[in-house]
Amino acid sequence: MTVSSKERTPVRRRAGVQEEQVYVNLMLTADYLSRRLEPVLRAADISPTQYNVLRILRGSPKGLSCGEIASLMITRDPDITRLLARLEKQGLLSRGQDSSDRRVVLTQITDAGLKLLAQLDSPVLEAHRLLLGHLGPEKLRDLRRLLDEARRPG
Repeated sequence: MTVSSKERTPVRRRAGVQEEQVYVNLMLTADYLSRRLEPVLRAADISPTQYNVLRILRGSPKGLSCGEIASLMITRDPDITRLLARLEKQGLLSRGQDSSDRRVVLTQITDAGLKLLAQLDSPVLEAHRLLLGHLGPEKLRDLRRLLDEARRPG
């Protein structure tokens, strides 16, 4: 027996759970946005997580420790050491001992890593504009402020 779509029981949603609705909407939006950016990064043979590491290191030319990089990541990667090793093997970053504390290994972006990011800057910016530009500067500013607030629970 086939059940038509008219005969199906409608999905019931809990009323009044606004926090849950916002959370689900945030997750759907994050997934939507990241899936639209992946082809730009894939064309450069780099993952979103690898791009994030290189972007972080570009902002820290003196280098960062593994723990510092992990704390700045957009999404946490439990195997940050292996991720850094892959990027080092590709020649996009280098690792070496800190001259002031030999126990600390500092990771720095290489010229090849900077060159790759420079090549990605325009396509990534264009993707961001296509995905979010329709909101306009005022809504984007408000959205950024609200998202910042959401990460600092009362």
